[in-house]
Amino acid sequence: MEIVTKDIINLDLKTQDKNDAIRQLGQLLNKAGRLNNLEGYIQNVIKRETLTTTGIGFGIAIPHGKTDAVKDISVAIARLHEPIDWASLDGGKVDLIFQLAVPESSKGDEHLRLLSALSRNLIHEDFRNKIRTSQTAQEVIDLISQSLTKALEV
Repeated sequence: MEIVTKDIINLDLKTQDKNDAIRQLGQLLNKAGRLNNLEGYIQNVIKRETLTTTGIGFGIAIPHGKTDAVKDISVAIARLHEPIDWASLDGGKVDLIFQLAVPESSKGDEHLRLLSALSRNLIHEDFRNKIRTSQTAQEVIDLISQSLTKALEV
């Protein structure tokens, strides 16, 4: 199964806060058949968020859950209609979310490799701008899927 597909991308997500954003992306993952347990996954991601923020700066958050509630490694993506507060490291608001779903049974560091691959791309302003100006989910997939797939080929 592909890590990112059109059905887990929302380029105009309307939300007021990060828990709602996490929930909405969890619902996309669930609807796409990538979760075993929607509530278990959402609670896992929210609990992880309480440990330390996943707002990495540059208007980006990368919330993630590694739990048995996940069937298939996936990255749900949202571009927010309006930026929201995420307690980001740089103090800025977030308008792009890359939410990872990783099965507990996956090889030890797969989620770390995904995070690393995403971060390597997202530090580049031109890459972030391309995501922010993408007109379709397919454009977003074309931008990121190759680097994510390579991250898991070890």
